[in-house]
Amino acid sequence: MSSAPDARLREVAEAFVRHMHAFAREVNLSEGEFELGVDFLNRIGQATHDSHNEGILFADAIGLSTLVCLLNNGNAGPTETASALLGPFWRANSPRTASGESIVRSPTPGPELFVTCEVVDSAGNPVEGVEIDVWQSSPVGLYENQDATQADMNLRGKLTTDAAGRFAFRSVKPAGYPVPTDGPVGELLRAQNRHPYRPAHIHFLGFKPGFKTLITQIFVDDDAHLESDVVFGVTRALIGDFRRHDGGPSPVPGVSAPWHTLSHRFVMEAGEAILPKPPIK
Repeated sequence: MSSAPDARLREVAEAFVRHMHAFAREVNLSEGEFELGVDFLNRIGQATHDSHNEGILFADAIGLSTLVCLLNNGNAGPTETASALLGPFWRANSPRTASGESIVRSPTPGPELFVTCEVVDSAGNPVEGVEIDVWQSSPVGLYENQDATQADMNLRGKLTTDAAGRFAFRSVKPAGYPVPTDGPVGELLRAQNRHPYRPAHIHFLGFKPGFKTLITQIFVDDDAHLESDVVFGVTRALIGDFRRHDGGPSPVPGVSAPWHTLSHRFVMEAGEAILPKPPIK
């Protein structure tokens, strides 16, 4: 690696080769196992397309995505962070949505959910003008790009915080779901006798120049898989206060009980605003 002009490239590439060789020695890797591993990696690439990213899913399922997130947020892991892995379902061109409007864009039966959030800086001051992407699964556990019965961009939206740092939207309560298991990652989970389920959650991405891009998820607090998330993504800071209402006036007239509310405060740190590459189109 000595002739590589980029110092960081040399550092990463040297460590990668060193650890891969050490791994092969540690497990006394057979030729058949080596060929199986290469085939597995090839099939991860073959299973990736515009609406599905098997490579991200694989990194998620072995905990690598969450580890990288923890290493780069919350003082490299010693403190809990409100950041979380991006996941394989973010799309960059979600429709603009006014605060308070619904992100339900096709019939999606399920309990009504009203979300109210605020974004502040590290000193607690409101941050105006943050672009907030939200995306979630339906109450049957499918994102719209996985489900032909949902309209394009259903349960997705792009909002902007107001002068008080607030934004709000109307949706339906998400459900937990299994990650896709019809590819190599599914084979891995079955071989390890692991369940494929993620606890119910809503994704949020906050972007504004001058602030480090916030990528996070807020989990439904009564989900049975909070402690066994297949992609190791749950921390206590990410468990939301989803409140069920069985009566009383709803935020919008005519909503039948039960309905739910979620209120949450996000903190954005000063830093460089960089958008990740969308895993799907």
